[in-house]
Amino acid sequence: MDESGGTRQQGHGGGAGAGSGGGAGIRQPDAHGAEVDGRVDGAGTGVAGRSGTAGRSGGSTERGRLLAAWHGSERVLADGPTGETVRERLSRLVAEAPAAYDLDDWTDVYGNDDGVVGELERRTAEALGTEDAAFFPTGTMAQQVALRCWAGRTGSTTVAGHSMSHMEVHERDAYAVVGGLRMVHPTSEPRLPTAAEVYDLQEPFGTLALELPLRDAGFVLPEWAELTGVVQAARDRDAVVHFDGARLWECTAHFGRALPEIAAQADSVYVSYYKSLDGISGAALAGSEDFVEEARAWRHRYGGQLFQQWPAALAALAGLERELPRLPEYVAHAKVVAGALRDGLGEAGVPWFRVYPEVPHTHQFQIWLPHPAGILNEAGLRQAEETRTTLFRKWFEAGPPGVAMTEVTVASSAAHWTAQDVRTALSDFLLRVGGQR
Repeated sequence: MDESGGTRQQGHGGGAGAGSGGGAGIRQPDAHGAEVDGRVDGAGTGVAGRSGTAGRSGGSTERGRLLAAWHGSERVLADGPTGETVRERLSRLVAEAPAAYDLDDWTDVYGNDDGVVGELERRTAEALGTEDAAFFPTGTMAQQVALRCWAGRTGSTTVAGHSMSHMEVHERDAYAVVGGLRMVHPTSEPRLPTAAEVYDLQEPFGTLALELPLRDAGFVLPEWAELTGVVQAARDRDAVVHFDGARLWECTAHFGRALPEIAAQADSVYVSYYKSLDGISGAALAGSEDFVEEARAWRHRYGGQLFQQWPAALAALAGLERELPRLPEYVAHAKVVAGALRDGLGEAGVPWFRVYPEVPHTHQFQIWLPHPAGILNEAGLRQAEETRTTLFRKWFEAGPPGVAMTEVTVASSAAHWTAQDVRTALSDFLLRVGGQR
């Protein structure tokens, strides 16, 4: 990142999800921006029928225009997973990885314990305070393996989870189609379930799955006492607890607890390496030593025993070294950014808007505006092209017609944005929106 706000993009979720404030539960692009049926790519643009060469940097497609605008921006507020060429990402990996791992060591072979993947697993377990952790190529695979293991151990194929959870909305019903499991919902409200709702479930279940934070509801978290109460309710019903903690890394500030204390509430924890830590890809499943050993067996059966995974592992180690300590700073600055956006929208007289949560629980939050997504996306694209400032990324019509939502991820690229910087760029953006009406 340079001192002007930076053009380097972090690997955080940049798609959109449904949330309170309109359209809760609508299927939206996942953390890559890829919708469950594959119709949206990493830049949030349609890819059906796109040729293999279309959309490259400098190309004539809409995606090429969008990526070029993001790449050329000198100031970036809302971070996202795209905006670098392959050469730039490789160069950055070579520059950043030596601080986290010896590049003169050998590449891994099937994730051997004494190589880079094994080192990543050990450091992940240490960070989470668990006995062990296993590297997975995707979070979807890690989640399904966790639920499969617990179904065998508890003797129950029923999982209690949220209707807006990643497993329900973004994984093509893999828990049911592949794992043969079924899900019951303690609540469909845009928040985590309460202890009372877990106690009141009308049928037994073997696993309670909690997504922390609940992304599609606005990256929301419960209070610490509420979380421990829900966990105790599951224990009282003879169930185990699994955390979908893809973004668990940034929850420490909200809970006021260290990662090991948070992870200790669950019997198993899934974490992502790219949603908060700027990794290339990959995830981990953490827990007791015997549970992780069983997970490794299922990982092989699910096709996750890849021959070499060192690039993803190196990027993850670099993220643990560089990004993990900075996440509390990002969370604190997200509150400043959200407040400035809320004030700026109010001062501009926008007839209806919502910044949700008003005080973000993590370094990510939603913005809802009363305009079609196409108008907002064109305004943002023109702002990036003409002023080299990227304020927002992609907008999606996630609720009623004429209302669009975007997600804002506040990370290193936003570190130098003051509240006044945010309001000034927002005013310019809104002028461009009004010019299209």
